Amino acid sequence: MPIVAHPSAHPIHRPSSGAHRRFVAPLCVLLCALPSSAALAAAPAVAPATIQLFGIPVEFFLFAAILVGVAIFHRSTLAVALSGLAAITAFKLGVTGFNEGSGVAGLLAHLSHEWVMLTNLLGLLLGFALLARHFEDSRIPLVLPRFLPAGWPGGLVLLVMIFVLSSFLDNIAAALIGGTIAGGVYRHRVHIGYLAAIVAASNAGGAGSVVGDTTTTMMWISGVAPLDVARAYVAAGAALLVCGIVAAIQQDRYAPIERASSAGVSIDWPRVGIVAAILINAIAVNLLVNLYFTAWADGFPFLGVTVCATLLAAARLRQPEWSLLPEAFKGSVFLLALTFAASMMPVAELPAASWSSTLGIGFVSGVFNNIPLTALALEQGGYDWAWLAFAVGFGGSMIWFGSSAGVAIANLYPEARSVADWVRQGWHVTLAYLVGFAMLPIVLGWHPPTSAVGPSITPPAHCCTDPQPGPRTDPPRADREPPP
Repeated sequence: MPIVAHPSAHPIHRPSSGAHRRFVAPLCVLLCALPSSAALAAAPAVAPATIQLFGIPVEFFLFAAILVGVAIFHRSTLAVALSGLAAITAFKLGVTGFNEGSGVAGLLAHLSHEWVMLTNLLGLLLGFALLARHFEDSRIPLVLPRFLPAGWPGGLVLLVMIFVLSSFLDNIAAALIGGTIAGGVYRHRVHIGYLAAIVAASNAGGAGSVVGDTTTTMMWISGVAPLDVARAYVAAGAALLVCGIVAAIQQDRYAPIERASSAGVSIDWPRVGIVAAILINAIAVNLLVNLYFTAWADGFPFLGVTVCATLLAAARLRQPEWSLLPEAFKGSVFLLALTFAASMMPVAELPAASWSSTLGIGFVSGVFNNIPLTALALEQGGYDWAWLAFAVGFGGSMIWFGSSAGVAIANLYPEARSVADWVRQGWHVTLAYLVGFAMLPIVLGWHPPTSAVGPSITPPAHCCTDPQPGPRTDPPRADREPPP
């Protein structure tokens, strides 16, 4: 069932403290075991073997099978994802090996590169599932319709709010908050096209901010100037208007904002304070780590731990809805399985940097983890970083499992897990991507840097590979294609 629910429709269930401890304790042991087991991996990195079919590594066929299975069997997505992850892991263990080495040692070494990202995702998804219910139970969604414009403009204003929030907060958090508010103001009758727009708004908001999305943080750490990334808002803003207006009209026709009288509704201000404290702490930690402590960020899941620690500290004031954790954990494991499987793909290089290859990267981001794609682009060089930031950020919105924000929304609204429904009812997201991308040559032009970016460093807290200290010495590529 959806995590977001009307308080009157779903009475609050308060399991005993022992019940939630029985669930949380093994989870904590698992998370603690990730870095300790990864520390055992000391094998030197070796080039893995490659087995190809029709010129394509076999691992890509296995990953494609996962995506096809998720699209067809959308009611059994977790089983499909875990089965595919097991098949890819077994293939890498027994046949090709990993970039970090072969056998179990190579797997543990690979896990040492991934555990921070995976733990951050898990902490955010579980923590914001509980935050969403805190917000719901505060009864603010019952009075919020009074402050939104009537008709479809109200839906558009909500999407703009998500866009702005995502510019300084993680896009997963922005999507979950937006999905929670939408559930309240639309009485849990949210159109799938509008859900796709929520994901698109959260990804668009982070596309031009070096603290709003993992991929843009990667660019910043690698020496790309924040203002160069901020130029992506030219495309992101246009894309938001295109999909936002269409989705708001869809939603208004499906279930308009209900303006039932909220007289006599009493706001639970302690819950509002808890929600505010979680958001403030998450924003503060995200900014501090990415601005001042980047050397530490790839060694500890600061953001996920901050959200969970704030929830636990506030539990004496208001108990979270612990009964939500098992269902939220299932959706979280699905995302972690896809992310970890994508990290094992043998992506060695990208096509030559050009406006057309950047356009294609955006479509690939709809089904493939955009973190390794961004890392390869930074290593290769020759891209206009604003174009790349928009492509890898917004492109993941075209299919629900193409971005972490989409998977988070699918946790709240399981009906969104149908790829056919997402593409059919959220068609405006693909149109918005093309319109936004078309704005780049019109307004900005294709202007790759004349010199390579600074130190090739992968992102703190999110990335999949070790830092590569020292300046780049390879010259910028000369085989770039001119803009259209």
